[in-house]
Amino acid sequence: MVWNEKNLNQMLTAPSSRLVEDMAKVEGDIMVLGAGGKMGPDLCILAQKASQAAGVSRKVYAVSRFSDPDVVSRLTGCGVEVIAEDLLSPGALEALPDCPNIIFMAGKKFSTRNNEHITWAMNTYLPGKVIQRFPKARIVVFSSGNLYPKLLPSSGGATEQTATEPVGEYCMSCLGRERIFEYSAKEFGTRVAIMRLNYAVDLRYGVLHDIAQMVLAQKAIDLSCMPCFNCIWQKDANEAALRLLVHASEEVFFMNVTGPEIVGVRDAAEKLGQLLHIEPVFVGEEAPTAYLSNAGKMFHMFGYPTISLDTMIGWQADWLRSGGRSLGKPTHFEERNGNY
Repeated sequence: MVWNEKNLNQMLTAPSSRLVEDMAKVEGDIMVLGAGGKMGPDLCILAQKASQAAGVSRKVYAVSRFSDPDVVSRLTGCGVEVIAEDLLSPGALEALPDCPNIIFMAGKKFSTRNNEHITWAMNTYLPGKVIQRFPKARIVVFSSGNLYPKLLPSSGGATEQTATEPVGEYCMSCLGRERIFEYSAKEFGTRVAIMRLNYAVDLRYGVLHDIAQMVLAQKAIDLSCMPCFNCIWQKDANEAALRLLVHASEEVFFMNVTGPEIVGVRDAAEKLGQLLHIEPVFVGEEAPTAYLSNAGKMFHMFGYPTISLDTMIGWQADWLRSGGRSLGKPTHFEERNGNY
């Protein structure tokens, strides 16, 4: 394949038949809060295309500050209604149209250190304001698999029943976000689904991109930080988020969203190195534990991800070899102490 932005964007926003079927079951418009991030624009376009394919007439709203005019042009060109708004501004939520279906993607992770108050405001204060504005909506909440404890690879990863053990203020605020939405479900009957995601892969960012960039730069990869990880093709993750609208419940529905493999950092780097014709540089000994999730519940309900790990690795190498751009947004997957 000859890679370029156009065909990558097309791949990331082409809905599956399963998503189309579920979009036919969802009644009403869909609003994506925090739609300007790495995954949000593609999710909005995916929702729009799946709704059209299902024969459903609905509006898909994308709400964010939108600092990149190219993103706005792409969204509007696909029929998504863009609302440029700082969600923390007074009156911002009140000015939004009523909507029965919300995808909550707003949040802050990176640069938390020395800005903890902003992280807590985005991740806990804002959710409280959202449920006041949309108490009867169906809401799918993006959350993190890093809320679970670090586990041995032999464990198979944390399930939705594994007790959370957040490390650092970012992860603690993510748990706070979940608790606020749980409160809303119990007190107001808000139908909520919480999606704990471990590392979406778009060839312009993601764990595989980060590792490949280190291989290309011949930068030492420290195996003592995070020896392995889970990841999933971004379209599969976005489809899971949209399909969870059907399962949002007053009981709060939790789902881990990631790929089936536990991927060794050394193995991934060596495979990428072979494809890029560069020998990776490693330091340190593999740590015994890592942030790992078991997404068996997702596979049972939604089927396995459509793109395999080996395919993602091959595509990642091809993308970089062909001069594909980077978003410049590292995942910091190697962070063990919660200092984002």
